[in-house]
Amino acid sequence: MKLKIYKSLWGMETPGVSVPLEAQFARIQAAGYDGIESAAQDVREPKTFRTLLKDSGLSYIALVYTESADHADELRRRISDALPYDPVKIVAHAGRDTMSFGKTIRFFEQALRIEEEMGIPIAHETHRRRPLYSPMNTLVLLRELPDLHINADFSHWCTVTESMLEDHTEALSTAARRAIHIHGRVGFENGPQVPDPRIPEWEDRVQKHESWWDLIIASHLLRKEKELTFVPEFGPPTYMHTLPATGAPTADLWEVCLWSADRFRRQFATRLK
Repeated sequence: MKLKIYKSLWGMETPGVSVPLEAQFARIQAAGYDGIESAAQDVREPKTFRTLLKDSGLSYIALVYTESADHADELRRRISDALPYDPVKIVAHAGRDTMSFGKTIRFFEQALRIEEEMGIPIAHETHRRRPLYSPMNTLVLLRELPDLHINADFSHWCTVTESMLEDHTEALSTAARRAIHIHGRVGFENGPQVPDPRIPEWEDRVQKHESWWDLIIASHLLRKEKELTFVPEFGPPTYMHTLPATGAPTADLWEVCLWSADRFRRQFATRLK
């Protein structure tokens, strides 16, 4: 099974400084990433974006967001808008944590129909503010919806439960079987992103996340999947911790993402090519 590592465009621009898409693509390509991940609805230069994807040879994973009252209708529209960029899959921030259980089920049933009609895999986010925001909710929903797939970003579950998920083994194992994409940000009990995963004091949290990703890899291998997609999705301030008063970030985001990508490659090298 091949490993494909994508670089998020989130954080590629310095606050207050516009970095041309050409420069962002060139930097990502030179660093050896296999593709990019970004919000399709945020593309400001569609023609340039399509040209850069074609010329760079980088694959594309599209993020889509829904915020309207009719989440299913907006999901369909957002995916339709992303299709001209030829994404390999969709990562959906869709629905809300405030929806009732019945409404959530109906929404995901509609989302599954949209996925089938459009012929592109949809990975639903395990993200705060969304229906899969907690391991408890996700486990119940995955039992009810056997065809639903997720993007595994377990850092949010750490924050929601204020734990390293010691009491949620069934939710983790079930989620691992349904995961078709990984966001590799490392969270901890009090936040969705450790200050710097390279620092020894956070090594135990990094290893804990790796144990969860290992479950996903095992499930992929069991299903004989051809590839695994991974994004070292660490965020800029204020996701990234900052120093008091100055607001200076505690780490270099680009370097943290490179370290995370390289660590994932090395950690799972025996099973991923």
